[in-house]
Amino acid sequence: MLSRIDLRGSSAAQLSREKLAPVLPRAGLDVEAAIEKVRPICDDVRHRGAAAVREYTLRFDGVDLPGTRVPAAALAGALETLDPGLRAALEETVRRLRLVCRAQLPVDVVTSLGPGATVTERYVAVSRAGVYVPGGLVTYPSSVLMNVVPAQVAGVPQIAVASPPQENGLPSPAVLAACALLGIEEVHAAGGAQAIAMLGYGTAECAPVDTITGPGNIYVAAAKRLLLGTISTDAEAGPTEIAIIADETADPEFVAADLIAQAEHDPLAACLLITTDPGLADRVDKALVPQIAAARHRERVEAALAGQSACVLVDDTGAALATSDAWAPEHLEIQTQDASSLARRVRNAGAIFVGPYAPVSLGDYLAGSNHVLPTGGTARHTAGLSVLTFLRAIHLVEYERDALAEVAPHIDALGGAEDLAAHVAAVRVRIPRTEP
Repeated sequence: MLSRIDLRGSSAAQLSREKLAPVLPRAGLDVEAAIEKVRPICDDVRHRGAAAVREYTLRFDGVDLPGTRVPAAALAGALETLDPGLRAALEETVRRLRLVCRAQLPVDVVTSLGPGATVTERYVAVSRAGVYVPGGLVTYPSSVLMNVVPAQVAGVPQIAVASPPQENGLPSPAVLAACALLGIEEVHAAGGAQAIAMLGYGTAECAPVDTITGPGNIYVAAAKRLLLGTISTDAEAGPTEIAIIADETADPEFVAADLIAQAEHDPLAACLLITTDPGLADRVDKALVPQIAAARHRERVEAALAGQSACVLVDDTGAALATSDAWAPEHLEIQTQDASSLARRVRNAGAIFVGPYAPVSLGDYLAGSNHVLPTGGTARHTAGLSVLTFLRAIHLVEYERDALAEVAPHIDALGGAEDLAAHVAAVRVRIPRTEP
């Protein structure tokens, strides 16, 4: 069922990113090309504001809105009519997320550099955050929680949510209910690049934000990159992906189910099984057949597994780990005999799921971890969304006169070397050289 890539005979040291980049499958997204498509949309929103957002919503979503702001009554009504089981699940997700997010909160760090000389690192939340919640093939109330809860715990005073409208002119009822559950009062019916531009540049209906987070399609990613500098962002989330490192101890039914679970997100989802056991590869192929046949989103699953997915054969877990690190997956499952110790050797992954009873589905909803994670290999340099996404570290420098006098000669030397005499003078006007 899965195409096979045989890397046996290659040691871990030989399995570098440069060597494996053309070998390992992944959906290709040309964000730079998409930027040229979204640039006129974003520029139009920047200049014409809410009117442009409404026009693009009509063009792309087929919905003619009187305004983007969702009425308070619609938010309250969505929560009142929410299925009790779904509400209980959302509430438990919020509880677990808040526990993890509170543990992430950094404390101010005061460093003493000598008598009368301290540098304090303070963590300050952004003033206003924008959260984008996609609404394409599937609607994601869980994404509301994953973005909003860290922002709330970080202490962001204003949070605006944007999500594409459905035929009735409102975002998904489940998305609205999740917003209401968290006390979010500002929700906008807007999607795509126009929503990112609305949040970043501001309109008459939506004040500009400082940070935009949340996943979306390639046009959302392109708009976030285009606005970078005007706002900060979490990451450019592309099609979802999973790598599973498994040995002969792995349950093939579990592995097959986890591959399918990721593939049902998107026909462009990438699924990689990395195994030391060719027999397991055969058993997983066998387990995939009935599970795919029973899948609700069978066409998506088949497209993803046939498109940019594969089974990679390696000699040992060291080579498996090197392969995974080179691919830098959004999600990494480890289903091996030594799963816990192997997990602690991973360098590049958005999130790691250890052992047979920690599937990615758990992380998508109730693990307490965050499911907004770096894709496309960006886990090499980018972390998943957390409280830290919404915080900035600010240095508070406090020096007394004697402490400044102690370092003044060094400032003389450095300022002189860089030909910045005014820098030196700014110190010497306080600490004259003639002083004993």
